[in-house]
Amino acid sequence: MEPREPREPREPREPGLGAETAAAPHWEKAKTFYDSSAPKKKPKSPKPQNAITIAVSSRALFRMEEEQRIFQEQGVEEYVRYQLEHENEPFSPGPAFPFVKALEAVNRRLRELYPESEDIFDIVLMTNNHAQVGVRLINSINHYDLFIERFCMTGGNSPICYLKAYHTNLYLSADAEKVQEAINEGIAAATVFSPSKDVAVSQTQLRVAFDGDAVLFSDESERIFKAHGLDRFFEHEKAHENKPLAQGPLKGFLEALGRLQKKFYSKGLRLECPIRTYLVTARSAASSGARALKTLRSWGLETDEALFLAGAPKGPLLEKIRPHIFFDDQMFHVAGAQEMGTVAAHVPYGVAQTPRELHP
Repeated sequence: MEPREPREPREPREPGLGAETAAAPHWEKAKTFYDSSAPKKKPKSPKPQNAITIAVSSRALFRMEEEQRIFQEQGVEEYVRYQLEHENEPFSPGPAFPFVKALEAVNRRLRELYPESEDIFDIVLMTNNHAQVGVRLINSINHYDLFIERFCMTGGNSPICYLKAYHTNLYLSADAEKVQEAINEGIAAATVFSPSKDVAVSQTQLRVAFDGDAVLFSDESERIFKAHGLDRFFEHEKAHENKPLAQGPLKGFLEALGRLQKKFYSKGLRLECPIRTYLVTARSAASSGARALKTLRSWGLETDEALFLAGAPKGPLLEKIRPHIFFDDQMFHVAGAQEMGTVAAHVPYGVAQTPRELHP
């Protein structure tokens, strides 16, 4: 038997990182940042009716400002041509990217504990892009090792009519008009905005923060405040303290998060649960906080933390929480969260909306 030729020696590499990483562009650094939690083998997709479906638009998941500029200034044909020419260049991560990665981290924990269960997050990419752009989106998803198997590409038509067919529990988009359309159809939805600065978020725990009125709850109390002022609002809340508020557009999403949390609690993992929820409200605890908490209790729900700010800015508290996403119905609070580095999502629902807020 003839001896084998010696192999060429490999160049030394830094542990865990390739030599090219230091000089990589922003999206390559993001890939390295998330590699440790990326799934190595893609599991089977759950049935939509069994899963918690999160529909995310391509412009919320990825940064596509240049492509959007070309579309608006030069038209659809030039836009498609540009995408085809650059289809092997992955998009940079967008504002919803860390949220999606956190959903996948929760899924991995759930699959470890409940291998046969389909009660997990299922992510659907919703876009009105032409199907020709699909190759670049697929390449980007594979580049970041995202587990997104379901696509809806509508070629210029609104994707909203497909949301119910996908059993959508939450729709996130960068298009305020489509979000309003989804809300009008009774689907939980929000417009996602990029933060003004980068803030590191947890790699192992999904953190979701909610405003109360017109987000988790209806805008019933907000209407009292708008029409009659703060004193009348406090009187109304005290008189109706034991009457639960009607549900708001994102109550169902909190309910879905709570259902998954209980699966970890039943395994003795309450303190190590990879999902944490927050109520961040402008309500005052002493004057109107009891009704909010009693309403959640009447629904069989809870949040891990409840922060009553009595009208104080929400941004500084959110900076400490560092949620993957924060939902609020007023652009004033969305802007304050953005300034502190929080990915904020505007829920266009309730009496507080104005034409300016509906089209930010």
